[in-house]
Amino acid sequence: MTRAALLRVAAAAALLFAVVRLADPAALQSALAGADHGWLAAGFALALASNIASALRWRLLTQWLGAAVRRLFALTTYFRAMALNALLPGAVVGGDLFRALALRQAGLPSLDAGLSVVLDRVSGLWVLLSIGAFALPFAQRHLVIALPWPPVLLDVLAVAGGVVLLVAPLALIALRLDPAGGRIVATLARVQSRLMRPQAVRQYALQMGASLAVQALSIAALAFGGRAVGLDLPAAVWIAAAAPIFLMAALPVSVGGWGTREAAAGVALAAFGVPAAQAVGAALIYGLYGLAQAALGGLMFARRAAPGAG
Repeated sequence: MTRAALLRVAAAAALLFAVVRLADPAALQSALAGADHGWLAAGFALALASNIASALRWRLLTQWLGAAVRRLFALTTYFRAMALNALLPGAVVGGDLFRALALRQAGLPSLDAGLSVVLDRVSGLWVLLSIGAFALPFAQRHLVIALPWPPVLLDVLAVAGGVVLLVAPLALIALRLDPAGGRIVATLARVQSRLMRPQAVRQYALQMGASLAVQALSIAALAFGGRAVGLDLPAAVWIAAAAPIFLMAALPVSVGGWGTREAAAGVALAAFGVPAAQAVGAALIYGLYGLAQAALGGLMFARRAAPGAG
């Protein structure tokens, strides 16, 4: 492990330790020890369903880009990538590189293989931010902090932001970019050239719909984990809070999102009056859901032969 990787591991551990200390270790231990097993099991089932849906969403995208991969290949590759995400510093980067390499070995050109992973990751985060924006007007009614601006202003900005987020990607399909433009424009033009395939708009709609299902399952898993430790919050609050929680967990600055996810949960849910111990407890449970699935991916690595791409 490189020095930079060791520093990331140490930073993630230090951040997680600090968050647990601020949340009151005794209260956190009490919340986790008394967690309802039924809610925990239901939350894990939803988290598992979310990642299965994610793998199948990725398969749809790879098929559109020209890789005829089987469902079993997509599922095993996705869960193996989760195992790498849990072990390697850099959050989702290691697993995403593994998926791109697996597609490259399956015969997809390097650019398309990498593009499939980037688009898959971006579509999920894009929908997460969009639904988070649409949920804000409903969630702000439950805030326990005073806002420095009129509530209606947040309503307008949130809805406008959600609409822009949903519509903006279509511009990359519709606009004609000059390949001879500046570096950024030329890069976007190169990406656009790979996206100008038949049924591009249909594929965008499919990806947005699949990502909506994935995020709904993920947010429900987080909410069920919170319910296990006694949190009973409106759906709009969970949707709005999930955006910063999941986004911070996906940043390539920690190991498996540990530390950043719990810190984001403590801050985001505190705005709605949630005690730190319960907020951090819910995030820890969600992290354990992912760790259990990463262990499943690790078992898949132990198989002598990977399923063929087809």
